[in-house]
Amino acid sequence: MSDAAPSADVTPDVLVTLTTEAADKVREFQADTGSESFLRVSVIPGGCSGFEYGLDMDTQLRDDDFAFDSQGVQVVIDPFSAQYLTGLQIGYHSSFKGTGFTFENPNATGSCGCGTSFAV
Repeated sequence: MSDAAPSADVTPDVLVTLTTEAADKVREFQADTGSESFLRVSVIPGGCSGFEYGLDMDTQLRDDDFAFDSQGVQVVIDPFSAQYLTGLQIGYHSSFKGTGFTFENPNATGSCGCGTSFAV
């Protein structure tokens, strides 16, 4: 593993986009960590639909990670997750009913009511 910041190189088949609101929220988290962190997006087996989205602030780039920029935020995805996340749009919603990240995944064939779990 390397402590180096991710490069802006990306495989053309891997693309996750952040909305302006999501990018702003990620930058808030980056400021809170006080380090050169980036957003790691992943797929985790589980949830009521089979897979869950994982979002973490990370500083460790792995040799096989895909790294790219979206809205000025460095985003990193591992190869396993990339196959399920191509075309994913991550948003951020805030209302009196609640706040949180939202996911629009063209690869999902179904999702649960809470929107954090999906099936492919």
